[in-house]
Amino acid sequence: MAENPDPGPDRQLLEGLESLGSGIAFAEQIFSLVGRSQFFAEYSRDDIKLLAGFMRIYHAQPGQTIIREGDVGDYMLMIIRGEVDIYKKNLIGEQQHMTSVTPGMTLGEMSMIDGEPRFASCVALKETTFGVLTRDNMVKIILEKPSLGAKILIKLVTMLSQRLRQTSAKLLQYMR
Repeated sequence: MAENPDPGPDRQLLEGLESLGSGIAFAEQIFSLVGRSQFFAEYSRDDIKLLAGFMRIYHAQPGQTIIREGDVGDYMLMIIRGEVDIYKKNLIGEQQHMTSVTPGMTLGEMSMIDGEPRFASCVALKETTFGVLTRDNMVKIILEKPSLGAKILIKLVTMLSQRLRQTSAKLLQYMR
């Protein structure tokens, strides 16, 4: 398996964060999230080991920005330990808290897929350890391990579809 030693073209966006190296060393911690995470549901230990080999792991201190709204990004994050707050600027430019994410949850999937600027900012609430999966490494997974690539893509599409449905339902409440 070809392991990518850095997170890709967005390395400079992650420079302020402590790199902990390859995801392989964290495969068991990631596997422990299987029962608590929608994303990891139905993944085998072997699936997690393969996926971890395509990830880099980072550590953020409380208050550190992990993703900044409006920045260009081509990677997604998987929270392994800690908690991250998500903020979105309102119409007058103030940061509004949207939600918090905990271990097993993912962030940044839309930008990884479409390459568009980040939708929101993500700030570590607690000491946080997370894996980074770049678009380039996602392509490598699809080419080198197609069954795992298909599983990841189905999970991503399902999650994004569910989020769109939830957002549409909320929007309908405001339209009444």
